[in-house]
Amino acid sequence: MYTNSRSAANAYANVGLETGVVAASPHQLIIMLYEGAELAVRMAIKHMNEGDVTKKSAAITKASTIILDGLRAALDPQQGGDIALQLDALYDYMNSRLMLAHINNKTAPLEEVQGLLRELHGAWLQIGTPARTTAPQPSHHSIAA
Repeated sequence: MYTNSRSAANAYANVGLETGVVAASPHQLIIMLYEGAELAVRMAIKHMNEGDVTKKSAAITKASTIILDGLRAALDPQQGGDIALQLDALYDYMNSRLMLAHINNKTAPLEEVQGLLRELHGAWLQIGTPARTTAPQPSHHSIAA
C-alpha cells in the first residue's frame, strides 16, 4: 500500500509540474530553469559538504544540463543579438566552473555559479514585473511604539 501511495504522490507531482510547464509562458519557463539550476547547485554544495560524491555528481550534472540544454538552448542569436552572445559565453563559463568544482571537489566555483544564476534570475524576474501604475496606498494600521 505504501508503494502505491508513493507512486500516486509522485504521479500527482509530475502532473503538477507538467501542467505548470505547459501553462507557463516562455518567460516563466526561463524563470523555472533558473530556479531549477539554482536548486541543483545548492544541492551540489550540500552534498559536497556532506561528502556524498554520488549525489554531488548528480546535482552538478543536473545543473549543467539545465544551463546548457535549457537556458543556453533557449537563446536566439537572431533576436537577442549581443545579449544572447554574452549569455551564451556566460553559460559556457558557468558550465566550466561546474566541471572544475566537480573535479577539484571545491565549493567556491559552485558558489560563484550560484551567485551568477541568482543575479540572472533576479533580472528575469524584474523583466516580467509589470510597472506600477499607481503609488502604493499607505497602510491604515499603526504600530504602537
